[in-house]
Amino acid sequence: MSGRRSLVWLGLTPEPERELPRSVAALRAPRRDTAAVPPELADAEHRRVQRLILRGTRRSWLRYLAEVTHLVTAVADGSRPGDRRAALLAGEVVLDHHHMLIGLPGPGYDSTAADRHALEEAVRALRTGTTAGTDRPGTGIPAAVAGAETTHGTARGRA
Repeated sequence: MSGRRSLVWLGLTPEPERELPRSVAALRAPRRDTAAVPPELADAEHRRVQRLILRGTRRSWLRYLAEVTHLVTAVADGSRPGDRRAALLAGEVVLDHHHMLIGLPGPGYDSTAADRHALEEAVRALRTGTTAGTDRPGTGIPAAVAGAETTHGTARGRA
């Protein structure tokens, strides 16, 4: 490794390397259950993370975490089937990582602002069993509409 290359991004916690591969493999797998993830998929994801850490750059690492963010948010908003427990774990790990970027030099914290916001919403939805962007468990009803129902006593379209 070159002495000129900044490796400060590697100083964050080891949770992404330990916890992401199996969860991400579960999110990429066609099945919904983390326990059903074939070991070869988890091993392949582990090798990918390991390569990124050993040979990658901050930019390539953040690109990978953006991919994970997309998988997590797609499961949370219902646009992709997937294991919600795996999505929650992956979302929490990446969100923690992105929060810690504030303490590192460089643009990492600012460049992940949109992903942090999306992950905060996704993690909240995954924890509560709602669809991201809603506040009514399992309904897919936007929070604004749900609030209108409560305020007016009727749902839209009902007499």
